[in-house]
Amino acid sequence: MTLDRVVWSMLQEASAVYRDSPRATGWLRSQVERYTEPVRIAVAGRPGIGKSTVVNALVGDEFAPLDSFVWYRGGAQARAHVFAGPGRPHEVAVTGRNHRRHVEVGQFDRPDRVVVEWPSRSLRDVVLIDTPASAAPEQVLGDADALLYLMRHVQDDDLKFLQAANDHPIARTAAVHTVAVLARADEIGAGRIDALSSAKQIARRYRRDVAVQPLCQNVVSVAGLLAVAGRTLREDEFAALRALSALGREELEDHLLSADRFVGEVFPVPMEPAVRQALLGRFGIFGVRLVIALIRQGFDTQVKLTGQLVQRSGLGELRDSIAVHFTERREILKARSALLALDVLFRVEPRPAARKLMADLERVVASAHDFRELRLVAALQSGRTRLPAEVQAEAMRLVGAEGTNSLARLGFDYDADPREQREALLDALVRWQARAADVHAPNDQRRAAQVVVRSCEGLLPQLP
Repeated sequence: MTLDRVVWSMLQEASAVYRDSPRATGWLRSQVERYTEPVRIAVAGRPGIGKSTVVNALVGDEFAPLDSFVWYRGGAQARAHVFAGPGRPHEVAVTGRNHRRHVEVGQFDRPDRVVVEWPSRSLRDVVLIDTPASAAPEQVLGDADALLYLMRHVQDDDLKFLQAANDHPIARTAAVHTVAVLARADEIGAGRIDALSSAKQIARRYRRDVAVQPLCQNVVSVAGLLAVAGRTLREDEFAALRALSALGREELEDHLLSADRFVGEVFPVPMEPAVRQALLGRFGIFGVRLVIALIRQGFDTQVKLTGQLVQRSGLGELRDSIAVHFTERREILKARSALLALDVLFRVEPRPAARKLMADLERVVASAHDFRELRLVAALQSGRTRLPAEVQAEAMRLVGAEGTNSLARLGFDYDADPREQREALLDALVRWQARAADVHAPNDQRRAAQVVVRSCEGLLPQLP
């Protein structure tokens, strides 16, 4: 039986065991509902890091930030509900002002939670949770299956937050739920035109950092303002930027040195300071410089320009990382969340009838192959287990570190047919079986090879 079915069965058994406890029944009902939902991804980080901006970029629309937990989920129509204290949620309006969406929470000061349903393709497979800056790790992760953690550079406070996010035996066993994001990538390198390339290099360096590797599955860089602009660029903004790009470089260069100069009274083209101030708010001075350069390079239609902005901002890489590490692993993330919830229930409200379930939970965490894969990835990333350099990357790939479908595991960057995939899989299986049986290899390497073999065997039935 697959891991998700085993855990689903455990939730049903627990519901029967605790049916006489209203508190436990309500808790379990919420976990059962959660199990069938898309992956819940919390977006967290220190104050001013740009969480709402990144959420807007992923949603594909601009929402005014709220100092509360704001959930964005897919829906057939736009609507919002406020959860404030006990009782039923209150439906509130979503309005548009100054080119932004506003959730009119009105008299509900600092509500517990705001849930926005929005018709966006980006929300079909995920629920995004924008978190308040003051939220502690346990608050952020209580309702989330996965975490996007935003930071400028990795500092002690960031590492402490990520360590707290993994500070539970089950969380450490299933280290699968975090992607770190170097936010505000356009500000790296004093806003030089090559800032985005520098940010990508720094992100790659952090991926290899021994302090960071065990705490997250990937590190990517994102320029949030550019990403939002790429998803929501308006015709009037594009027209204004084209007018600026039509000026000679020497005419405009001095006015792009700083934000103050760009919005100053003296300007080489008839354009109101308010218009320039709006461009600055949307793109930042780096973004304005970059967009003008792109239009001059031939990305001179709105479609061409938005494609470039999304690509260069890092949003595409972030979405790919969410797909590989979160949505493709939906079943294991949901199982992980359910097991954490069951563990909490058994500790808070222990009873003799739950002892079998407690034993089942420990057995599932220890023996489920999905978790063994995750433990091996974490061990290889942290250096606790070392394989020969020529095969370590292949081991990571075969156990799903770069994606869980057969093409990703087998290293194909094109749509290989089943016969080609099967030949590559059988070749890998024979080689890793030999490694697992090598009596001269260290024990940790043999155990790692056994996990890889089991992953290969699990792929075989998928390939006719």
